[in-house]
Amino acid sequence: MAKILLVEDEVDLARLIQNWLTREHHLVEIVNDGNLAINQLKTYNYDLVLLDIMLPGMSGVDVCKEFRQARGNTPILIITARSSLEDKEQGFTAGADDYLTKPFHLKELDFRVKALLRRGNVTRSNIFNIGDEIMVDADEHQVMKNGEEVHLLPKEFRLLEFLARHPNRVFSSEELLENVWESDSSYHNDTVRGHITRLRKKLDSPGKPSIISTVYGVGYKLHIEDSK
Repeated sequence: MAKILLVEDEVDLARLIQNWLTREHHLVEIVNDGNLAINQLKTYNYDLVLLDIMLPGMSGVDVCKEFRQARGNTPILIITARSSLEDKEQGFTAGADDYLTKPFHLKELDFRVKALLRRGNVTRSNIFNIGDEIMVDADEHQVMKNGEEVHLLPKEFRLLEFLARHPNRVFSSEELLENVWESDSSYHNDTVRGHITRLRKKLDSPGKPSIISTVYGVGYKLHIEDSK
């Protein structure tokens, strides 16, 4: 699962891309204006940016350039109808990591998204073992405990996967909200606490420490063994 910002002013295309990537279990947020895009990028963390060039407010090239000048290092894939060599050179010079020309097949977009996420270290592994009982398979969107499937709600799975991708790192509730939930949402710390409680009920074993530790006054962390 990755948190993706899609900057596209063609409404139908934006929804098509969002629906496709959502089926791949990504969280996709859409903005349709260059100025809004740069504000989002300066305020929230994303794993990947899909960026059109021809936008209201500020061009995609200027968004890319300003974001890189502010030391933003999130991978950027430009998606645009402008296909000349000069256009591509301008995009890469501004700091884009890849360039996809419209019209394109959604499968090709999917390939490029996966490649950029691998490069950004978001998908370094897609199977995680938590202790000797629990296995999380991000590709299959499946959690197994002692060989039996555990059914998680979508946001529960996203939260567990995010923690599993960053083992032993402590995250505050605010950081979890920023990385797992939609930006500008009305969710709050109690939302995170409730999801953590439900994960513990579904995955913890009697007489054993919880898979998710509370670091009081700081946040939460999850310890997993390295995948083999």
